[in-house]
Order: sequence, then structure tokens, then C-alpha cells
Amino acid sequence: MSTDRRSGTSSLEIAVVSPAGARTARENGADRVELCTGLELGGLTPSTATVEAAVESGPPVHVLVRCRPGDFVYDGEEVVLMAAEVRAALRAGAGGVVVGALTPDGTLDTNALAELVAAARDTDSAAQVTLHRAVDQASDPVAAVAALPGLGITRVLTSGAAPTAIEGAAVLTAMAAAAPGVDVAAGGGVRPGDIAGLLAAGADSVHLSAKSRATPRRAAGWVPLGAGGTSAEDDTHFVTDGTVVAAARRALDTTA
Repeated sequence: MSTDRRSGTSSLEIAVVSPAGARTARENGADRVELCTGLELGGLTPSTATVEAAVESGPPVHVLVRCRPGDFVYDGEEVVLMAAEVRAALRAGAGGVVVGALTPDGTLDTNALAELVAAARDTDSAAQVTLHRAVDQASDPVAAVAALPGLGITRVLTSGAAPTAIEGAAVLTAMAAAAPGVDVAAGGGVRPGDIAGLLAAGADSVHLSAKSRATPRRAAGWVPLGAGGTSAEDDTHFVTDGTVVAAARRALDTTA
């Protein structure tokens, strides 16, 4: 079993898309939430109003800053936009931001990351900066994690470059060994039953969405409104499932 290499405790983070989700996560034992929108797209930057409301209703909030779906190779205009989103999230009360950027050849885009870290530090010197799962698409994920302290990034959210974090456990172990000053948060298809194995692999914390599809409220007809609208049943949104959060909390406490 492994626990946080600095504090001796492991933490539970839940990805949520709303203030209600943040409140559900808090009530069922989450230590922190990652707030985003568009979970079905891998997560996108939420609105400032959503950040403010989540800060009021939930546990400590880290905000995902990702201006569009797709790859993590950004042009200058997109980086400027995300730097502004970093500043807005922290001014709205978030305790940290979750960012990432790659070059076309799969290495960390250190110039873009330096700009995003600077935006965070200039806004709130105590804010935690996390590298998101862009690392799982890096050409050398372990080397990318090893470079994070030099960029002022203290945490990484990763599945170990695998479809699920439990499948990437060996890479998580290598990441933890390569960057002893970086909090390795295991995320990606995590189920409560995976938590003991992820901590044993060297993860400091675990991250899961604990989501379920909301029951559609419509009573009238339905037509597709976008590329993802394949059926009336699937055309809905995700909500945080408190029973999954609670099960993850129990699994973490039992292991720790």
C-alpha cells in the first residue's frame, strides 16, 4: 500500500460538472472536486458562474482549463484564452487549475505551460497547478512527469497512458519513482474496486467521475441537435452519483 509521499494520507477527487455535483461529492466524502463541463468530451472549461457556485456549495475546487475538445496541441490564441480562463477560475475562488499542452511530436509544450503556470501564480501564488491527462498522449509520459517540478507543476492526473488507470499501474509506478515531488493522481476509468491496487502502484490520490446519466425530463418530441445526439435516451447529461462517491471513500479509507 502507498499513501501520499508528503502528508501520509491519500485523497479522493471527484470530477463534477455542476454545483450540485460538487455538493454531492462533498456530502459523500470527497476531499476535492475537479470542476469541468462536457465530461462526454473529456472535459472542458466551465463558466465562471459555475465555478463561483461550486466553490460555495462543495469541497475545495480545482478547475479544468481546456478550451476545446480534441488534441492538446494549441496555437498562440488558444493559449492566451486558456491563460485568461486560469485567471478567471482562480479569481472565482478555485484553489487550483488543471492544465496541459503538447507539441505536435508529443512532448510537453513548455512555453504554453509556462504561460499557464505564470497566469496561475500571478493570480494566486498558493494555487495548485495540475497537469491533466494530456500526459497520457505524450510520447514519453514518464519523462513528461519527471519534467513537471521544473515547470512549477506539483501534481499530475494520469491513467498511466492506458485506457484505464488500473491497466496503467506499472507506468504509474514509474511516474512516482521519476518525480518524487509530484502528486500522482490516478484517474481514468477508476472504479472503487481499483483503489487499493492504484495506491499500491504508487498513486498519491485517486480521481473518478462517479457519474451516471440523468433521466431526461422532456415530455415532448426529440430531434438530434448535434453530432452526439444519436437517440433520445442518450441525449442527456451526467450527474454525480453519491453512492459511487461513498463507495470510493470507503475503499480509500479501508486501504489507508
